[in-house]
Amino acid sequence: MSAPQNDRNDQEGTFDFIVVANRLPVDRVVAEDGEVSWRRSPGGLVTAVEPVMQSHDGAWLGWDGAPDGPEDHLDESDMTLVPIALDADEIERFYEGFSNATLWPLYHDAVAKPEFHREWWDTYVAVNRRFAERTARIAAEGATVWVHDYQLQLVPAMLREARPDLKIGFFLHIPFPPSELFVQLPWRRQILEGLLGADLVGFQRAGGAENFVRLVRQRVGHRTQRDVVHLPDGRTVHAAAFPISIDYEGLAELSRTDEVSERATEIREQMGNPAKLLLGVDRLDYTKGIYTRLKAFGELLEEEELSVEDAVMIQVATPSRERVDEYRRLRDEIDRLVGRINGDYGRIGRPAISYLHSSYPKDEMAAMFRASDVMVVTPLRDGMNLVAKEYVACRQDDDGALVLSEFAGAADELKQAFLVNPYDIDGMKAAILQAVRSQPRELSRRMKAMRRTVREHDVVDWAERFMTTLRAE
Repeated sequence: MSAPQNDRNDQEGTFDFIVVANRLPVDRVVAEDGEVSWRRSPGGLVTAVEPVMQSHDGAWLGWDGAPDGPEDHLDESDMTLVPIALDADEIERFYEGFSNATLWPLYHDAVAKPEFHREWWDTYVAVNRRFAERTARIAAEGATVWVHDYQLQLVPAMLREARPDLKIGFFLHIPFPPSELFVQLPWRRQILEGLLGADLVGFQRAGGAENFVRLVRQRVGHRTQRDVVHLPDGRTVHAAAFPISIDYEGLAELSRTDEVSERATEIREQMGNPAKLLLGVDRLDYTKGIYTRLKAFGELLEEEELSVEDAVMIQVATPSRERVDEYRRLRDEIDRLVGRINGDYGRIGRPAISYLHSSYPKDEMAAMFRASDVMVVTPLRDGMNLVAKEYVACRQDDDGALVLSEFAGAADELKQAFLVNPYDIDGMKAAILQAVRSQPRELSRRMKAMRRTVREHDVVDWAERFMTTLRAE
């Protein structure tokens, strides 16, 4: 990537397609000598919008993930990156505070108690305004702007006020809660009005769109007709489901490489070549249901339905938000549970659960997906859960089994998975046993259908469907 340009204003008013997201699609890398460089971060969103960027004069606006970052434009392959700088106080109040200690738990069924602080809200408003103002400056006349996720829900209305000529889309990557939860938010009307600045508001599931339209009708008072909101000025806002997906072909191709195949064999050997290898892959987050999943596996060992001689489990828990107390407590609880299960049921050289509190590159994850017989994805609530789709994409031989929470968005599409209520430990145990004991022919039938679904509805298809709908608004 090239160095930052000297004048951050030299490209203002020129971009006809802009992605606005909390994070830039790059990570800052600081060498030992202090030199800063930028590395492309993995993610389906980048893959999805690249074709649009290539056909337009495109820019991506977002935060670089560290305090007091640059604000000069960066050139990255087919797009220009426009950084938004946040200081340490803003990161604490806007990102760790209102975004992840207020909105995140509230939107995930209040699995953890949301916190409501007025100073967090004030900073959320201020940061959203900074994103909107910078976007308004760099957008060309009549440009299309695609705003993403819960950190930036006020941007559409702020942007609409400054630049009514723009075509504005918004996509929420996490669940949108029902009225009973959303109305707890002291700033509920401001959030709804912020989203109404968009021409198209996209959600992972149809239920999210329905919740939004219902709340607008009840709390803002606008007339609605099915999935359309009619505003007093004559403008309409369309709300609809656009379930996000993955780069199927890219991941499938990676999983077929000799390196990944050989690594998958090594992983099974390192685990003692069990008859069945189970896998969980999640960010360390209380919404992911990791504790309950491991407890269910431990009870199957306790009841001798499974034994470490024939079934072991890998649980990857990627570090997440470690400065937040709730996450530190969760990590301690899982550490204790894994230690107890391994102490009770493990053998020398054969732990019942291999618990990995780390992040891994894409090729290592593909190898884990190839190595595992049963993927257990049991979030208490999830907008989509792309890990479930990634596992399916890597099953080259149409084998393997997916145990999937019915409260993940992926359950709407991957209907051939072994669906479970993640709050029902006995039901989860039964589903795991069914997945472990099903005949190969049955597993192949299920996996073929799921692979076809993910292949036909990949991340590029998702972006095209959203953009086509937005252009028609």
